[in-house]
Amino acid sequence: MAVSHIDADQRVFGPRNDAIPGSPVRYYINPIAVQSIIFSAVELGSSTILTTDSLKAFSANANLLPEVGSVSRITFPLAQGMGYVTGIYTKLQPAVQSSVFFRSVSLGARSASGTFKYQITLEDNKNWLLYATPLNGQDPQLSLVSNTELRGVPNWSGFIQVAKNPTGSPGEYTYDNTAGVYPTSVDLAASTFSQTGTYRFKWSKGGLAKVKGPKLLMFALPHHIESFAGPTPFAATSLRLQTTTKGIATAFVADSWTLIEGNLPVDMGFAPWNGTFPQGSRSATALSPAAVNIINTVAASEIRQDMGNQTNLDSMYFSGKALSKFAALVYTVHEMCGEPDLARLGLSQLKVAFAKFSTNQQKFPLVYDTAWSGLVSSGSYKTGNALQDFGNSYYNDHHFHFAYFIHAAAIIAYLDPQWLQLNKEWVNLLVRDAANPSTSDQYFPFSRAFDWYHGHSWAKGLFESADSKDEESSSEDALFAYAMKMWGRVTGDRSMEARGNLMLSVLARTLRNYFLMQDGNTNHPAEFVGNKVTGILFENKVDATTYFGNNLEYVHGIHMIPLLPYSSLTRPPTFVAQEWSLLFDPSNHSAPDPASSVQGGWKGILHANLALIDPRRSWDFFAQDNFDMDWIDGGASRTWYLAWAAGLGGAP
Repeated sequence: MAVSHIDADQRVFGPRNDAIPGSPVRYYINPIAVQSIIFSAVELGSSTILTTDSLKAFSANANLLPEVGSVSRITFPLAQGMGYVTGIYTKLQPAVQSSVFFRSVSLGARSASGTFKYQITLEDNKNWLLYATPLNGQDPQLSLVSNTELRGVPNWSGFIQVAKNPTGSPGEYTYDNTAGVYPTSVDLAASTFSQTGTYRFKWSKGGLAKVKGPKLLMFALPHHIESFAGPTPFAATSLRLQTTTKGIATAFVADSWTLIEGNLPVDMGFAPWNGTFPQGSRSATALSPAAVNIINTVAASEIRQDMGNQTNLDSMYFSGKALSKFAALVYTVHEMCGEPDLARLGLSQLKVAFAKFSTNQQKFPLVYDTAWSGLVSSGSYKTGNALQDFGNSYYNDHHFHFAYFIHAAAIIAYLDPQWLQLNKEWVNLLVRDAANPSTSDQYFPFSRAFDWYHGHSWAKGLFESADSKDEESSSEDALFAYAMKMWGRVTGDRSMEARGNLMLSVLARTLRNYFLMQDGNTNHPAEFVGNKVTGILFENKVDATTYFGNNLEYVHGIHMIPLLPYSSLTRPPTFVAQEWSLLFDPSNHSAPDPASSVQGGWKGILHANLALIDPRRSWDFFAQDNFDMDWIDGGASRTWYLAWAAGLGGAP
């Protein structure tokens, strides 16, 4: 098992994009296969096998056995944020290696608890510390047998921990006082009260924990530190390490963390919502008569579209987008424009279209997968194409796909409570698949998509990836949290609604830190920040592109869609203004992609996003007499965009 850590000066940058002012680099990546420290044993060879166990949301064990059935092994308890990489040896002869080469290895003082310390300098001039804690007091006697290998005594049992030390004596002091314990799992608990949400990580420990060993050394990301509360901030150390794609991590000495989000969007509903407005007036359901008149004229045409034809597709993603857009359209007509008869016409069509899916009669019905415990499209099974429907059968993008269905269902249930009882269980299954809150559910894993440590979801399913998991559309990530919140509200599930509110608040923080880069963002290299959005955020690289093209309206628009009430929370006005001015504002002659020149549905997306900072210009765009409906993408309606801009203050 190789251990690697890449410093900022080791990153590799892509070519510069001269089309963007400032010429930011197109991507940055952390080199792989830099095997600074390698956990091994003399007994490991060609017959070695790898197994895993105790797979949980935040932790897992990986095991290396010399051969099948061997009682000897190295077990690696892996947990997000762990301060050390730990290898638990059982009856093996340790062999600690380095492909970077050892320059020097010094034996340090033995601790009172019996842990042996080794100070290591590699040929890249990086300093590492190794701590060996025997289970029976036996000295591991690690010594250099070459410039690539430290070897210990045969038949040794205990655990070895390694950590990189970039800060000299202060860092070594911190490591010395926390070595000997390691996290084995973590419990997550959360609660909300009024507008305040609290969540807490509490780790279980192994090693010397059984004899009241030291507290855990765990690394916190920038967004964690912003939210820390109670005693947690006082557990900070001066030890900091560069992460791959999320800035600088800071080490904290604590067995639990408490984090608080203090402004939950509890008053956010289906209507346009502006988080910058005073509490109590942030939702806009009442529009001016002039705005209502214009919107109703547009809605009368849009609501008569063939909903069944637009929704019964061979893609859960595109079907869900269409259902969601029609739901928002019907809501607008009923609640904001006071046209119940017209709304009933649309709602009737919408319920028929939705029933195609809730009765599993769509082109590629959902099936339950017993291997990975989830609902998946049968598309890949029937076509043989693993990437059918963006890889839904392989768990890609489930929170994106299902979010649109949940959002549509929430609006239908709001408008027709009787419909709820016939469809509640099916929609709840979609929520459970992507965001199950229970660790004891035998049919679905806990929080498949949303990573509570990283503070956002990952879109990657079962596909291998050299740069690990990734997420492209941060806005559709937020859509899932919003849709779940609203489904919880209409069903009376206060716990689900609270989870959605908390997830939205956490996402607002992490998107601002890691995905939507305002001027001065310090969590990404300065050479990259000028892109304004991450494009695709991997765990090992960030690439300002999309999976479907490099056009700027694609790269940025995928972080906008769909424009719904939560957008005002997750897309800060300062960021939106900077992005618009730099890239899309037609009045800025140096803007590389003026919105006025963009074609197709992306033109509408850019102008709907403009409503977050200039709702009147957005309204004027959608209300113009010569409006081209090709400017509306398949996941939106002109009706909603008009109501959206009007609700944010743009109506005459």
